[in-house]
Amino acid sequence: MNILIAGQKWFGAEVFRALRSAGGVNIEAVCAPVEGRDRLAEQARLYGVGIIPAGTLRDRTMPDGIDLIVAAHSHDFISEKTRLRASFGGIGYHPSLLPLHRGRDAVRWAIRMREAVTGGTVYRLSNKLDGGNILAQRHVFIRPDDTAEELWRRDLAPLGIELLFEVVSRFAERGYQNGTGQDDTLATWEPSIDRPPVFRPDLIMLPPPGKP
Repeated sequence: MNILIAGQKWFGAEVFRALRSAGGVNIEAVCAPVEGRDRLAEQARLYGVGIIPAGTLRDRTMPDGIDLIVAAHSHDFISEKTRLRASFGGIGYHPSLLPLHRGRDAVRWAIRMREAVTGGTVYRLSNKLDGGNILAQRHVFIRPDDTAEELWRRDLAPLGIELLFEVVSRFAERGYQNGTGQDDTLATWEPSIDRPPVFRPDLIMLPPPGKP
């Protein structure tokens, strides 16, 4: 099964390393930042894997023959047209128990709200941000003195690598996986605290109010 990993930084690089060892899986390409020393891009260069610059993944830039897109700390919205170029579409990891805490700062909001439990979810990428079918999910406990950074490094990042490995391995062994739909009546969404909105290049740009 040929996959494309869209991501960046430490998490993207660790997912790359993990999936290289998955049986029946070939990393055909990555989409990662090409400026600076991004860790995912460095892994791709080390193993001779082609790189699509971050922010440029479209249906027209997708390599042929991709079976599954794996989002690993990707901040770009992967459009439906792009996902349809992959036989099995795309999956991603979100550091919350979806449908709770959709949005880019899920870990920080869980800490701010003084919650005792959170978790991680691998889900199908869809047109609804963080709203696709759930493929794997597991909880972790939040310690009273945790910061978002500590919780991510200790529990949520390793959990994401593990869950993505499990799900990608299932795809490689069994083919298409549909997952279980999220209950939107339970969904919560919080805005990004200090980050720009998700980059969605394939959305139609609507004119401002009052303009044709």
